[in-house]
Amino acid sequence: MSAASLRRAARESVAGLPRAFWWLWTSTLVNRLGAFVATFMTLYLTLDRGYSASFAGLVVALHGLGGVVSSLVAGVMTDRLGRRPTLLAAQASTAFSVALLGFMEHPAAIAAVALLVGMTSNASRPAVAAMMADIVRPEDRVRAFALNYWAINLGFAVSATAAGLIAEYSYLAGFLGEAALTLACAVLVFVKLPESRPEGGGAGASGASGAASGRTGGGSEIGLGTVLRDGRFMGVVGLSFLISLIFTQGSVGLPVAMGSAGFSPGDYGLVIAVNGLLIVVLQIPVTGFIEHRDPQKLLVVSALLAGYGFALTAFAGPLWAYALTVCVWTLAEIVNSPTQMSLVVRLSPVHGRGRYQGVYTMSWAVAALVAPLMAGFMIDRWGAGRLWAATGVLGTVAAAGYWLLMRNLPDGDRGTDPAAAGVAAGPKAAEALPCAPAPAEPLPAPGPNPVPDPGPNPVPAPVRAG
Repeated sequence: MSAASLRRAARESVAGLPRAFWWLWTSTLVNRLGAFVATFMTLYLTLDRGYSASFAGLVVALHGLGGVVSSLVAGVMTDRLGRRPTLLAAQASTAFSVALLGFMEHPAAIAAVALLVGMTSNASRPAVAAMMADIVRPEDRVRAFALNYWAINLGFAVSATAAGLIAEYSYLAGFLGEAALTLACAVLVFVKLPESRPEGGGAGASGASGAASGRTGGGSEIGLGTVLRDGRFMGVVGLSFLISLIFTQGSVGLPVAMGSAGFSPGDYGLVIAVNGLLIVVLQIPVTGFIEHRDPQKLLVVSALLAGYGFALTAFAGPLWAYALTVCVWTLAEIVNSPTQMSLVVRLSPVHGRGRYQGVYTMSWAVAALVAPLMAGFMIDRWGAGRLWAATGVLGTVAAAGYWLLMRNLPDGDRGTDPAAAGVAAGPKAAEALPCAPAPAEPLPAPGPNPVPDPGPNPVPAPVRAG
């Protein structure tokens, strides 16, 4: 493909998205550039502070537990207070808690603040997803979520390299650096992003019915109970949990299995680097290919690729074979993430998007808790081969689930009737926010994505959720 063709493809990938989306995208990128704690928590506790691997695992689990709790709370805040206030509160409190964690000395204090960091850092996700759904036209959402996921992985690739160098100098500098960048995100949100919540989406000033609900297009109240009783949506949440269990094995089961096979932590770093590098290089062109294709088929195929991509690890011998299996399940990740995020928005009533996104985010947070326990138990009791066989089974179950749940799925979003919901559907969905023409130049060329040496007895950091 010629350079002119590549430039044209890049322009098409970013064309037509509103200005507010690009500020939100920039905020995501800056936030991920400062991702120090999630990447180096285990090494900080075991190598710098001298704690055991089991204590490090406990702290990482508490960090994940904080994400489970905040997913629901932040979802309600997103609908009641608005997207912008929730983002500001989440990012400002994350900056404070991350800086505080760097100064903690006592094990109990470290564990408590790690829980707080998990709560605050995860709280922005429902608001980001809801705001993106508000300001981007339905036909552009797969592309928008793919670009956001690309920013997450690009930021991770850069931060992993920079954070490794910073950690050699000072772990405290890493904590303070993440706090500074997160605070910069809060300032960016405050200055550049207007509120995008549809009119009538907040709770009333008083009254029991308004205290805990948004409203659908038909006027019915939406509380967390409404979300949990939504059978089709909760089916998607359950399938997301299964997919998350599979993908999390890249940072949980894979390093343990490779270590047992005689590979060094550096070998694992090289293999897992393939994941981030492929996402940075392929996310945009692959999204252009899948954007207008049947989401049911895409989710079925991605679930099978994920399950059997990890299952192939059981037959990997040399290092290149492990890298090849990573290529297979990374392709599944590239297809699944934006497609599933778009499906979640499609199933979410306009005035309940925050709550729906909160419950969806919780599926990834719970998987981050369960996956280490699942991998540890199965490897210790039966060996890594059984774990990889289990991923194949999970992928098959998820594929069947997507096929069943998406049969006869109505077209369009839920609760988007303009007269009832107070927000326009289709091309006018983002008219309340200023738009900018597509950037004249393509996005910056991605660089390499080295992953830091996880060290002995690696304990996984929380999964990178889409």
